[in-house]
Amino acid sequence: MKVFIVGGGSAGHVLPAVPVVMALADEGHEVTFVGTNSGLEADLIAGLPCEFRAISAGKLRRYLSIENFVDIFRTLRGVCQSLLLVLKARPHVIFSKGGYVSFPLVLAGWICRVPIVAHESDISPGLANRLVTPMADTICTSFADTAFERTKTRVVYTGTPLRAEITSGSATLGRQRLGIAPDQQLLVVTGGSLGADRLNEIVRRAIPDLIQSFHVFHVCGPGKLAPIDVAGYVQAEFVAEGWGDVLAAADVVLSRAGANALFELIALRKKNLLVPLPKNASRGDQIENAAYAQRRGWSLVIAEEDLTAARLSAGVRQLLEHGDRWTLRLAEVSAPNAAHAIVMEIHAAVGKSP
Repeated sequence: MKVFIVGGGSAGHVLPAVPVVMALADEGHEVTFVGTNSGLEADLIAGLPCEFRAISAGKLRRYLSIENFVDIFRTLRGVCQSLLLVLKARPHVIFSKGGYVSFPLVLAGWICRVPIVAHESDISPGLANRLVTPMADTICTSFADTAFERTKTRVVYTGTPLRAEITSGSATLGRQRLGIAPDQQLLVVTGGSLGADRLNEIVRRAIPDLIQSFHVFHVCGPGKLAPIDVAGYVQAEFVAEGWGDVLAAADVVLSRAGANALFELIALRKKNLLVPLPKNASRGDQIENAAYAQRRGWSLVIAEEDLTAARLSAGVRQLLEHGDRWTLRLAEVSAPNAAHAIVMEIHAAVGKSP
């Protein structure tokens, strides 16, 4: 079976597809990953058992910009490139992980009557997936309560595929990597793949207080290291390998509320404090993800506009000292084997095709 997988524009639209690539390859299927020509997707899937093809794609903006006009032509070019790819390779199915690059390939696949399975990471559907939904045979979701309004497309809860690196992390190795004693409390701080300037600033203000209770490991983003040399505080621009070990070792995690990061924390049952990306910097998906996690009792949430060093310190200390209620709710979560579930949906879609 020939499978096209498409996703990109950010790591969040690529990394969850990695376990799907591996599962399909293990079954002997021929996989082609289609992404943008930015280099991001090619770098992230380097070494995987799949071919990579790049297409042009225009961003899907929700605001007025001259770039919207230019991106119309980028998208049309991407559709033409996708049609050529589909007509030449004749894939049996397309799996879309989302991002603006997904639309041209899904449209081309729909025109050529190729079965389409898509995945939505956030609690509320993003624009790309709302456009894709009418053309898809099945939409898979990370969260059971994600809803697509006014659609006849089949929607199924699968969870988010987690890389083996995340699910097989070792707390012992994580502490060894960071040089932390087994009885020392570890706070891991991450602002996402590009870091978070305001979050970094507030964390650093809180360091004198935080290190009274924690060893702090702060993943601050490329080019965002600060000249701070304090015992109990370690910075890194990013973690190239061993991130699963670091998460396994963490007692509390302070994070943004991107869907993939949130699903990892929930699946690993980690007590967490979420500071979602504010609406002026996003479509509000992280705010919705965080609110959902808070309602379910999985997370403590502080809005970025309300974040201070004192509130941050109080929040993580609350999770450390009175975290039983979060631990109990997280223990109730049963994360599905998402990669397997999605592969089953891919097979089902192919089986239903004419």
